[in-house]
Amino acid sequence: MGGVALVTGSARGLGLAVARHLRARGDRVHVVWRSDGARARDLSLEFGERAHRADLGEPEDVRRLVADVLARDERIDHLVHAVGEYVSGSLEATVHADFARMFRSNVETSFLVFNAARSSLRATRGQAVFFGTSGLEGLRARRSTAAYAAAKSALLVCVRSWALEEAPFGVRVNLVSPGHVPHPDAHPDTLELARLERIPLGRPGEPADVARAVAFLCSEESAYTTGTDLHVTGGWML
Repeated sequence: MGGVALVTGSARGLGLAVARHLRARGDRVHVVWRSDGARARDLSLEFGERAHRADLGEPEDVRRLVADVLARDERIDHLVHAVGEYVSGSLEATVHADFARMFRSNVETSFLVFNAARSSLRATRGQAVFFGTSGLEGLRARRSTAAYAAAKSALLVCVRSWALEEAPFGVRVNLVSPGHVPHPDAHPDTLELARLERIPLGRPGEPADVARAVAFLCSEESAYTTGTDLHVTGGWML
């Protein structure tokens, strides 16, 4: 039997693709939804008792989520945090509420979830994977995604710091950074034909590309990999 995976941000998009991929390889996968509706009902039908409702910006919800996973399966081997809202526009045009939302959604939820799962990951010498975005390494200026990229840059610092802190306990922490991956829930920015045509490998990404990368980071094949930012971009921003 495979490991136990907690995949947040899994009600749709790339998080759902990751959850399905890990389940297909044999993991016992827990998924999370925040708002009631058709997606929540679909998740409950598909994942049964391993579908949970939680607002990951609320510390008590996060603690309860981790406790529920442990009550069901007694361990957490893989934590995949695919939560992170997106906003487009220049910094000049960005209102404070959106700027704050980028850091709350992308950084604060990561902080809360990792802290809640840390001791469980130590017990299994497990892995945690967070979601970044392409181009973080160069700290490049951004014309239209500065607030989002700033939040993801802060997350990268956290990921590397967690990797350093947890290395003595055998816990690996990494970032996966997708490029343009069109899917039904993708932001329109990622669907612009002019951008997609400039991807060096000649095609946009697919959710399966990202899911396979996450599965690699949650496997023995990457046993000596921690603190890295794995780009799944087709060469975008090289």
